[in-house]
Amino acid sequence: MTLVDVSVPVVEVFASALRGDPCLLVDADGAVGPLPTEAWLQDADTDDHAILGLCEGPTVDIGCGPGRMAQALARTGRPVLGIDVVPEAVRLSLGRGAVALRRDVFERVPGEGRWGTALLADGNIGIGGDPVALLERVRRLIAPTGRVVVEAGPPGAGIRTRQVRLESGAGRSRPFAWTTVGAEAVGAVAAAAGLREVSAHRFGDRHCAVLGVRA
Repeated sequence: MTLVDVSVPVVEVFASALRGDPCLLVDADGAVGPLPTEAWLQDADTDDHAILGLCEGPTVDIGCGPGRMAQALARTGRPVLGIDVVPEAVRLSLGRGAVALRRDVFERVPGEGRWGTALLADGNIGIGGDPVALLERVRRLIAPTGRVVVEAGPPGAGIRTRQVRLESGAGRSRPFAWTTVGAEAVGAVAAAAGLREVSAHRFGDRHCAVLGVRA
């Protein structure tokens, strides 16, 4: 892979991946893995639909990427809004017929305090590198009776924050913080954010939890 820049904005590298450019996720220790954008560009699969079955009411899909989850929910007739900071992701989501906005979850989001579900799929609990701060913010997005559906890492993964980069033909991104939260650690993170773990689920090799507002 030929890198044309060592400090390309993350959104540019991710956008190139969404356009089909092979993309790697590299951490500070040198560990390398492919970014699974090809799967994200496909329609929702059986496990995706199982996770979406945990969503109730109007749903905000945080870090929606190219919109496969938002599209699948929209096809059921449920109100859904995808938000993402990457313009290419929003463009692709709109092209799939989903409603999507270019928006940072930490900025103002339409319908704050009224969403039935906030969805953090594909490990998006790692956004920002601080899962407690993220869940505190997400708690303000949902209604008092709402829920957060979180996809977590495998049991035993613990809580691990890393400085990572994306690398594609567009270049190497600036480093950014990303946190992995194992399935066994979701409850503690939720409690620190004023939420409670209502239930835990496994669909194939994917793990997720439903969180609710603490009484």
